[in-house]
Amino acid sequence: IVFPLQKLERYLAPGTDTAGFRLFQPGLAALQRAEALFRSDRGHSIDYVSSAVRMDHAPPPALPEVCFIGRSNVGKSSLIRALFSLAPEVEVRVSKTPGHTKKMNFFKAGKYFILVDMPGFGYRAPQDFAEMVEAYLQERRNLKRTFLLVDGVVGLQKTDHIAVEMLEEFGIPYVMVLTKIDRASRGVLLKNVLEIQEFVKESTQGCFPQLFLVSSVEFSGVHLLRCFVAHVTGNLPTVEAS
Repeated sequence: IVFPLQKLERYLAPGTDTAGFRLFQPGLAALQRAEALFRSDRGHSIDYVSSAVRMDHAPPPALPEVCFIGRSNVGKSSLIRALFSLAPEVEVRVSKTPGHTKKMNFFKAGKYFILVDMPGFGYRAPQDFAEMVEAYLQERRNLKRTFLLVDGVVGLQKTDHIAVEMLEEFGIPYVMVLTKIDRASRGVLLKNVLEIQEFVKESTQGCFPQLFLVSSVEFSGVHLLRCFVAHVTGNLPTVEAS
């Protein structure tokens, strides 16, 4: 549940390079600290802040920020809802219609960070998607990490490569997250993980070398992803990578 990537190791051929499987390996204290940041209570509220279609509509860049981008129907809103499951009063709308999210949606975790749900790209994406997202990525000075979501069943697609090229061109630090791992067979998942890790190693500069695998249905990988968000926003100063 916590480390789904490491769970795959036993099925790999001997000698397969798994160094990238354990770059971010927080301990129990760090995981618990991250859980607290995603749990609302008295004195620490988690709220939907606002939506924006242009940068001048975005809230002030007062806190560290992370954003989630990905193809339409990759499961982005479902994952954000899973991340905020400890604060059920926060409404993260999940549509069955691909491309439904047409605005940047901002969620605030107390005084610690802001998480941004970006419009999906590709099928049925809003026409001004590129202009909106490019402006955000280039201008948002408090952006600490971009999370690029990739469908774990189908792996990297042409539109994903376009997003990678954009992030690389802008010099934006990012990390890849494989979604819907509960829907992928073990063989397909292993194939996609190894291919994407090789691609990251050989063809990217700004991507964190470790993939994050998640299932919004089974909650696999959600705890680890919460911890990584807390880490990159500067809220886990004691986390050590092995």
